[in-house]
Amino acid sequence: MKPAAFSYYRAHDVADAVGLLGELAAAGQEPKLIAGGQSLIPMMNFRLARPTVLVDLGPLRRDPAMSSIRRDGSQLRIGALSTHRAVETSGRTLGTEFDVISRAMRWVGHLPIRSRGTVAGSIVHGDATAEWCLLALLLDAMIVAEGPNGQREIPAAEMFYGFYATAVEPDEVVVEVRFTRPAPRAALTEFARRHGDFATVDAAVALDADGNRLTGGRVVLGGVAPAPVRVPEAEAVLAGGVPGPDLFAECADAAAAAIDPPDDAAGTSAYRRRLTRTLVVQALHEAWERGVAR
Repeated sequence: MKPAAFSYYRAHDVADAVGLLGELAAAGQEPKLIAGGQSLIPMMNFRLARPTVLVDLGPLRRDPAMSSIRRDGSQLRIGALSTHRAVETSGRTLGTEFDVISRAMRWVGHLPIRSRGTVAGSIVHGDATAEWCLLALLLDAMIVAEGPNGQREIPAAEMFYGFYATAVEPDEVVVEVRFTRPAPRAALTEFARRHGDFATVDAAVALDADGNRLTGGRVVLGGVAPAPVRVPEAEAVLAGGVPGPDLFAECADAAAAAIDPPDDAAGTSAYRRRLTRTLVVQALHEAWERGVAR
């Protein structure tokens, strides 16, 4: 299929993009930003999205800040137009505190998609199984959006509303994503019917440890609800526990029991619960073993 007819504009900078969004909306149009286009264009081809105008952010790549990947103290700051591939190959910049991000990129589609798709594009798209959305929750990301009234910061915990719905306003442009929670013991894993397909379920975990005892942790799931979710019932199991197969199995059982996954063409609710348990166990073992190896 082909997309419905649309008009096309190119933004010269962030202010121009914000202005265009406002002007077009005021004229009764339905504008949509496009960066890498790896999510939006397929949806347009299937007529699942029908913007009347595309505003291309491609020229903004000339702004170094929009494509930068840098450490700022304990934070990791990634420009909105940084590609998945750029992050995947920036292990030295990410360091051990954020290398879960670069390792997670192997799950993002295929190389051509990772070479075009952008960090902010994935987060704003709001797919419940998108790796970037899980990482945002796992690592306390702050999404920086610029609109007519200047910049504002959106915590990841307040970002995702439901199916492809986020807190970014129609007249805002995301300019940066800041990851504020270092996680040297973390992992993300997922299951898809074929490598590169959308995940049926994915799981991301981070472990906080004091010696050989856990002081806490995070468990984030995708594909089990309209938006990615943290699972406090599973996280409570980790606090004060001794890492190992028994604790990890208990945590995974708690995660599977706490969710109410949908039934759809990709699998039944019961199937998703079984996947959840398996993936959480795998992620917990990987996260702990990585920390021990260091």
